[in-house]
Amino acid sequence: MRLASWCWCLVPFAIAAAFEVVSAPLGARADEKPPATYDHGVRLAPNPRQNIPLESDPARIYLRDCASCHGADAHGTELGPSLAGAGRAGVFYWLSTGRMPIRDAGERLGRRAPAYPPETLDRLVDYAAALAGGHGPDIPKLGPGNVADGLQLFGLECASCHAWSGSGSIITDGKVPTVRRATPEQIATAIRIGPGEMPAFGPAAFDQRQLNDVVAYVQSLKHNDDAGGWGIFHRGPLAEGAAALVLGLGVLLAAITYIGTKARSRERAD
Repeated sequence: MRLASWCWCLVPFAIAAAFEVVSAPLGARADEKPPATYDHGVRLAPNPRQNIPLESDPARIYLRDCASCHGADAHGTELGPSLAGAGRAGVFYWLSTGRMPIRDAGERLGRRAPAYPPETLDRLVDYAAALAGGHGPDIPKLGPGNVADGLQLFGLECASCHAWSGSGSIITDGKVPTVRRATPEQIATAIRIGPGEMPAFGPAAFDQRQLNDVVAYVQSLKHNDDAGGWGIFHRGPLAEGAAALVLGLGVLLAAITYIGTKARSRERAD
């Protein structure tokens, strides 16, 4: 009977251990690790080839790596969308995050290392945007921002998908990416263009000051000190509450069982 009681006390700790094992890979994937070749069984775009011949002419690069999907005039084909209206911001976002170029139009996109060095990437951004007509949002110019104000804006407009910690969403099968690895320019351009299913926030939604504030807050997420203790992979109050409940209940049950066992032992001794 005593052994059975102690076994029941260990159940909450076993649940907590299982929670940690399951959550750790999810948190690592969202916060630190680059996208795997497969994510939840969906094939991601492979990393860019390392043996791409060096080329400095953006026109030649575009024809080699982009025109097959986006068209020689950047106005799209049946395999890829037009770049008209994407602007420098749109082209910069997809190239700088490594989501473009891809080999197969049917592959799921994920953050990778950029396929081009910074100087080449900048020239390709200018060329592709001009080829498509030169219209669309430019890469935002950023200034100092207020982290506290950025927290409020992020909580209102962004946290429902990207989570309060910017770690991304696992509710939607991990399709909402983390923002913690993004550069300030990538954050700002994503806000302005709304890549994928994300809505675009133009100047009417976020003015320049608010844009600076949100970017400042997201950058601050990269330096969490977890002053309160274990961050639990920065998954928010649900994970923290579950851990507190499971661990706290386990300690409480263990204490009750110990006290009860001691009391029964004294009664028998008397």
